[in-house]
Amino acid sequence: MSSSYFEHDADIGIIGRGLTIEQSFEAAAHAVFAIITNLEAMQPDITVAIEFEESDPELALVVWLNLLLGKSRELGMVFSHFYIQRQENRWHGKALGEKWRDGLERGVEVKGATLTMLAVKQIGPIWESRCVVDV
Repeated sequence: MSSSYFEHDADIGIIGRGLTIEQSFEAAAHAVFAIITNLEAMQPDITVAIEFEESDPELALVVWLNLLLGKSRELGMVFSHFYIQRQENRWHGKALGEKWRDGLERGVEVKGATLTMLAVKQIGPIWESRCVVDV
């Protein structure tokens, strides 16, 4: 599983890769939150559940990322570990994180995931999930 991000105009593109579509979603979430803070410095001790329904995998990626960002803002938290499973059109996820605290570096604020450059596809044995996030 790997994640990365890249510059796209004034926004940032994220890419998540994994052996399953779910792993690629988890890696994409990791890429988003790596923009927000240094995930290595975190001490994740709170688990938050995320559930939604979406049949289109590309739209599911955007929904997943935006729900995570919304929960992060609502709870004053940042997340560093992500897990998601799909059962047909139902997605069940969780994120582990902690409340913002002194000592956590604040990077770039990510406002939301967009449909720009949105793609969820399998390339050989690897699933790749990508989109541009609004900063």
